[in-house]
Amino acid sequence: MAVDNPAFRLALDDSTLHPIEQHTPEPKLDGIVRSASQSNVDDGKEDGDGADDDESSRVSVVMPAQVAAFGGPEVSHHNLKQELLYSIDDVPSWYLCIILGFQHYLTMFGATVALPLIVTPAMCVYDNTLAQSYVICTVLFTSGIVTLLQSTFGCRLPIVQGPTYAFLSPIFAILSLPKWTCPPYEDVQSWTPEERDELWMSRIREIQGAVICASLFEVAIGLSGLVGFLLQYIGPLAIAPTISLIGLSLFGAASGFAAKEWWTAIFTIVLIAVFSQYLRNIDMPCWSYSRAEGWKRSTLPIFKLFPVIMAIGIVWTTCAILTATGALPTEPTEHGYWARTDTKLDVLSTAPWFRVPYPFQWGLPTVSTAGVFGILAGFLASIIESIGDYYACARLSGAPSPPSHAINRGITVEGIGCIIDGIWGSATGTTSYSENIGAIGITKVGSRRVIQVAAVAMMFFALLGKFGALFVTIPDPIIGGMFCVVFGMVTAVGMSNLQFIDLNSSRNLFILGFSYFFGLVLPFWLTDNNDVIKTGSEIFDQILTVLFSTSMFVGGLTGFVLDNTIPGTDEERGLLQWRKDVVLTENGKPKEHNSKTYDFPFGMNYIRRTKIFQYIPICPTYSSGGSLFKNLKFPKKFKRNVGSDQSNGVHASQRDTKL
Repeated sequence: MAVDNPAFRLALDDSTLHPIEQHTPEPKLDGIVRSASQSNVDDGKEDGDGADDDESSRVSVVMPAQVAAFGGPEVSHHNLKQELLYSIDDVPSWYLCIILGFQHYLTMFGATVALPLIVTPAMCVYDNTLAQSYVICTVLFTSGIVTLLQSTFGCRLPIVQGPTYAFLSPIFAILSLPKWTCPPYEDVQSWTPEERDELWMSRIREIQGAVICASLFEVAIGLSGLVGFLLQYIGPLAIAPTISLIGLSLFGAASGFAAKEWWTAIFTIVLIAVFSQYLRNIDMPCWSYSRAEGWKRSTLPIFKLFPVIMAIGIVWTTCAILTATGALPTEPTEHGYWARTDTKLDVLSTAPWFRVPYPFQWGLPTVSTAGVFGILAGFLASIIESIGDYYACARLSGAPSPPSHAINRGITVEGIGCIIDGIWGSATGTTSYSENIGAIGITKVGSRRVIQVAAVAMMFFALLGKFGALFVTIPDPIIGGMFCVVFGMVTAVGMSNLQFIDLNSSRNLFILGFSYFFGLVLPFWLTDNNDVIKTGSEIFDQILTVLFSTSMFVGGLTGFVLDNTIPGTDEERGLLQWRKDVVLTENGKPKEHNSKTYDFPFGMNYIRRTKIFQYIPICPTYSSGGSLFKNLKFPKKFKRNVGSDQSNGVHASQRDTKL
């Protein structure tokens, strides 16, 4: 089903009354795909581009499982509903921003706190819970800073930045060196408090130095525009496994939390599903006041807005009641113990009321070559993951798919954010958080302002040590149940990219199936055999191990290579629709978005008047004609395989594509 109006927006339920600034009525569509030229209604006229009649602005909206063939006869399709309450540029009321931002804070809190608790034992912290609380507050503080930078000046998507798990393998590899091996706990007990602090601080300083130096490479990749250049050769068959494997590869984390008490996790899952799906069209009555109209009755779609925070609150309260009444066992070996709310109360007693994290609080960082190159391997995996996150976040938040300059800027800001992490000493770097992208899909709130408020909340609550410690006491099964839902949403968003391709083509089915399966098999095997790669260089071994242990990297790289080397038409590969809506136009040149979504918050008039900014890869007026890589070309054989059947006009369904 073709949508000829280039100005359509993601479906908003206009019948739902809620305190939001009213927009000019627009066609109600249920499709998840939004035209990149949507903003022509606002600014297309002044550009005189006549987008209303532009064939390239048409977007096909189809369900992947029901695609017969992109060039085949049109059939009836059920569009994937995306009933956004607030899209990326909408600004909810201030009190809704606070509540919704706090919900994002809760969504990322579990994974954010979990990472320092995983890393600190390897740094010889032992039972020093006060040191752990300091590291946790530092991670939250820097995550807030980087999230604010990313959503305001970076890719400008409503995307949360948090500590990355891609750095765990290189961090553990660095700390496993003989120089950093932890002494026996019995010996440490006789040390002075200053000596024990220096024991773990010296190790975190080593990680700080490695993160700061390796971050410079990520900044250089973003500033040079290399990422944007590669996007010209990335299509749905590379993006789909990259995004989906972000969610699928995290099943172990979700299972680990949920398995501690499955009934509590299932209770959380059921409540989130009931609130976000079954009760989503039920509005709760409320009252509002204004000077002009006084008190008036209105309704609020509370179940759409707050399904996650309501579910967590109800299950957490239930667990607290069961703990207080003695209904839950007191022995860790008994079933139901991990649903108790008092298993982590020691954090509340050790955390200070108020503490401000500051730069180089653990001392001046140290630098080693092995550490820098090891962390660099984690950066490569993190970049691949972030690119997939940008597309997923844009799709869920109602934004046009990110152009190359937005992705370049996003990667640049992530590198700057990791430098900030290294300076403050958060024991890791930052990356885009998939769980918060999933929360956007569940709550139907994709407002950038909400994420900015969430960033401020991260920094504020990081200063209140005991408040942050309170949420550490959330039982692990509740966090596991929440992860099951949001990671599933991320997986589904990745699969939605398959609507562009021909799923009747055995070529595409081979690439798709193998990319997904191999993206799970190889990392799973390397997890238990992390010492099998032996090239003669310990640093190179570590780099390869980290990369091939990352599902998103393996699946995305496999799909990218196969899609660009196995012959197939552009229509079969989904590139015709992909280029119209995502990255390229049909002539192979990067598409210029008219939308102001990815513009800087200020200074755009000067940037548009100054021609030199067209040659800077991170500027909104960037044109790939001035790219440093404009003359970089793939080998002729490689290019010949790309769309090699396009010239002869043979349709995918008419070719012999038997395996």
